[in-house]
Amino acid sequence: MKKGKKSSGGRYKKSRKKKLYELGRQTRVVKLGEKKTKVIRGRGGDKKIVSLSQKEVNVMVKGKAKKTLIKTVVETPSNRFLARQNILVKGAIIETGLGRARITNRPSQEGIVQAEILAEEKQ
Repeated sequence: MKKGKKSSGGRYKKSRKKKLYELGRQTRVVKLGEKKTKVIRGRGGDKKIVSLSQKEVNVMVKGKAKKTLIKTVVETPSNRFLARQNILVKGAIIETGLGRARITNRPSQEGIVQAEILAEEKQ
């Protein structure tokens, strides 16, 4: 059946529209490139720093964080098309100066990229 339709063919009517606090924001895409961030106002005047593009990553190596450059996005398990466009998302495998790493945070929600070296690279 079509979305929003009953099995009889009739349509469902919404009881009300969404309120302002129920609305979502436009999705942000964090690309590989020069560092660009933006400050977004949240509810109650709270401020959130979000990334629009990043070129550096904090990589955890043996419990220590090291800052290095991102060379490219190798693969993205959630969506293979994101890797082709060099889009940084949580879980993406990236090539860095220290080897391959997996992004552990959500760059579109935070102003920085965090990652950990993959197991085969540690040995």
